[in-house]
Amino acid sequence: MSGEKKGRTESDSLGPVTIPAEALWGPQTQRALDNFKIDGPLPNLFIRAIAQIKSVAAAANAQLGQLEERKANGIIAAANQIAAGEYADQFQVDIYQTGSGTSTNMNVNEVIAGLCKQAGIDVHPNDDVNVSQSSNDTIPSAIHLSCVTAVAGNLLPSIDELRSEIQRRAAELVDVVKPGRTHLMDAMPVTFGQVLHGWDVQLAHAQEKLRGAAHALQRLPQGGTAVGTGVNCPPEFSALFCTKLSELTGVHYQPLDSCFAGQGAIDRPLALSAALRGYTVVLGKISNDLRWMSSGPMHGLAEIQLEALQPGSSIMPGKVNPVVCESTLMVCAQVQGLDHAVCLAAQQGNFELNVMLPLVANNLLDMIRLLSHSNRLLSIKAIATFTVNRSYLAQRLGNNPILVTALNATIGYSRAAEIAKQAYASNRPIIDVAEEMTELTRAELEQLLDPLTLTRGGAN
Repeated sequence: MSGEKKGRTESDSLGPVTIPAEALWGPQTQRALDNFKIDGPLPNLFIRAIAQIKSVAAAANAQLGQLEERKANGIIAAANQIAAGEYADQFQVDIYQTGSGTSTNMNVNEVIAGLCKQAGIDVHPNDDVNVSQSSNDTIPSAIHLSCVTAVAGNLLPSIDELRSEIQRRAAELVDVVKPGRTHLMDAMPVTFGQVLHGWDVQLAHAQEKLRGAAHALQRLPQGGTAVGTGVNCPPEFSALFCTKLSELTGVHYQPLDSCFAGQGAIDRPLALSAALRGYTVVLGKISNDLRWMSSGPMHGLAEIQLEALQPGSSIMPGKVNPVVCESTLMVCAQVQGLDHAVCLAAQQGNFELNVMLPLVANNLLDMIRLLSHSNRLLSIKAIATFTVNRSYLAQRLGNNPILVTALNATIGYSRAAEIAKQAYASNRPIIDVAEEMTELTRAELEQLLDPLTLTRGGAN
């Protein structure tokens, strides 16, 4: 039939398969492409991690006499091209495939074999590219490797950028006072510097949790092969593999104490997922604080003004919304949902293999990607650019009856409560009411009720 794409026929253990003529992959990849048409391929960063594993494994196998040097060099050259991001269109196997990720592992094996064939080197995807390996140790190791790369290369730097901007604004607003709030109700005053410093400390703590979770992923189950026992793999392979991977990446990798723990369970990836979820709680708190502080502007708190980035309504002219904060909150919700899926996937560690590995790989890398982008957006378009309504705040602070708390030590709680009630009822500044209802002089009251002084704690 004219215009129809030509194909070639190859066979695997199940029989012949028709493959597009231009494809580098082989029959097992084609079967997966035919079987699974649900969503889309796994992230390229994950594919590149598998390619790094193939490159390092070939080098280790050659050194241990498991692979001819010419074949090893061909595999290394092809795998390094893939690890550099080349031939990304050759990796289209769906996320929702076999739970071990065997289809993706074979996709990489077959493409490497195809590239070797183009270079005139006869390499078998199973017997050569996959020697001393199984999908059951390669895919978990690739989850570890790709997540370590993504956290160190993207997420942690984006948190540094966000924290740096928060620290800059905290220093700039160190003595600018605003009402504190507990239960969403007026409370004693605080400074913007104190609020932003609190955010920074929260972020620092969450960042340490992420560092720790990523560090734990530097121990790999590679070498456990099929069920964790290391069948068909030299005893020296695992340590040599990690040494060579460390040299390649500049990150110190070591064998996992038990390959059974790294293949039958995904405790370490799950810990990273939990740390990512914990980070969203901090990011969500910051986003909501910004939304509340900017609410109004006529009938809300109106303490700050976020940068006007776009019209906020298709029907109400002039309305501007806190769009970046809302975007960040949606990312936080999505990451928490992905974390729940990872948690459910972690429960599918049946005997010697977890059978939801592709989902775990996809979700973790998606969570890291989303949070990295959101950190930068929030930093650049919200933290860096909000302005403080200083004159409005000064007026509101002077009328805040909660300032009477500062008089407790002098006149007692009950008397202070009476003054606060009177100030509320008459809508008058607390200092005026206190001057009428106590023996304290105006000068004494000005000292006791100074909002900036009250942000510094201690007895008044």
